[in-house]
Amino acid sequence: MATQRRNALGRGLDALLSMEEVKTEGSSSINEIELSKISVNPNQPRREFDETALEELADSIREIGIIQPITLRKVSDDEYQIIAGERRYRASQKAGLDTIPAYIRTADD
Repeated sequence: MATQRRNALGRGLDALLSMEEVKTEGSSSINEIELSKISVNPNQPRREFDETALEELADSIREIGIIQPITLRKVSDDEYQIIAGERRYRASQKAGLDTIPAYIRTADD
């Protein structure tokens, strides 16, 4: 094992890490999705959200908008579920937005 590792170290990063191509299904384009069509993920590990931090994020969203789109999965024709970005989603609601920029991905439970 030590011999393999030593040999790999001399051959660059590719020798140490697997550089297999990872394919994801979904669009790399950003879509504007109505907040009313989005539901939170029941498997979200975070159960509590700091209200002060959400208000600060909502203020920032009002001032400069959302910098990083959230990631959603399509549940049905008119319904989406959050994969990543629940804080941005909640803060957008507080900021009074009707839509949010999002990436749509195909994902299983």
